Amino acid sequence: MAKVQAMLALALIVVGFGLIGADVAFAAEGEEKVAAAGSQTVLMGDQGLRGLGRGIGAGLVVMGGAAGVGRIGGSAVESMARQPEAANRINTAMLITAAMVEGATLFGVLVCLLT
Repeated sequence: MAKVQAMLALALIVVGFGLIGADVAFAAEGEEKVAAAGSQTVLMGDQGLRGLGRGIGAGLVVMGGAAGVGRIGGSAVESMARQPEAANRINTAMLITAAMVEGATLFGVLVCLLT
């Protein structure tokens, strides 16, 4: 089951990055279609694909960050239960690691939304 989830996540990441770059790949083609169509509307143009890619990318980044923080917290609680005398050191290391994961997640979301 874990392998299926990992493959699904990887596929969504690839699709998300593909949609983010779609505006560059289809920019010239989209402009020609709009010019040729005249008054016809385009269902999803370059901006729509770009927004879709941004949303998918930001969602995947947040999901990854949440999974990372959840795993850090679960492992820390399990470690504290096994060795209660080391709880203070484990708690400090957990908070520092969780802060680093959250920082990377925030950076990833900003990159997705600003590109």
